[in-house]
Amino acid sequence: MSQDGSKKDEDQFEWKTKSTYDSVWRTIGEFFVEIVKVVIISLAIIIPVRYFLIQPFYVKGASMEPSFHDREYLIINEIAYRFENPQRGDIIVFRYPKDPSQYFIKRIIGLPGEKIKIKDNKVYVYNDKYPNGVAINEDIYLPEDELTPNLGKTEFILGDDEYFVLGDNREFSLDSRRFGPVPKRLIIGKAWIRGWPFDKITIFQAPQYNM
Repeated sequence: MSQDGSKKDEDQFEWKTKSTYDSVWRTIGEFFVEIVKVVIISLAIIIPVRYFLIQPFYVKGASMEPSFHDREYLIINEIAYRFENPQRGDIIVFRYPKDPSQYFIKRIIGLPGEKIKIKDNKVYVYNDKYPNGVAINEDIYLPEDELTPNLGKTEFILGDDEYFVLGDNREFSLDSRRFGPVPKRLIIGKAWIRGWPFDKITIFQAPQYNM
């Protein structure tokens, strides 16, 4: 009787132990399944946003000072130009025409079909509205004493999908004065938000010109 009772107790203990182990492993398995689900859902949201809507960008160098400084962190709006054309004054990130593996950040000054002329350290725009040309007033973002020297060629005629870009730090910027207009196909997007440093967080809007 005691032997049968002891055997029954042992069987019951083994069954309970096995049941406990099964329950633990089932719980662990369910936990990992939930983690996988969260990861998949997160990637399904993050990847399209990261690669098709917005993109982080670190400013390198001083070509856009004083508007942007070295190592500032920007969020680039990649979807905007799918619904609208780039505008004068937009700050864009684009692939360097002479080496598409490099990314540049500059400001759009000339639009498709316009003629741009650099004269007397100022930028002149010629278009249907101003066939005789008009000097752009850039005081809103350029220092009062900032000049725009020509770097050899003084006139540029833009094609139907070409943009003339300049850095805000005109004397220390590699821009369209050197490498010519930028085709729209090389434009990645426009600067949307400055996220770093925190005390300079900004949402950008294109300036209003005297045109």
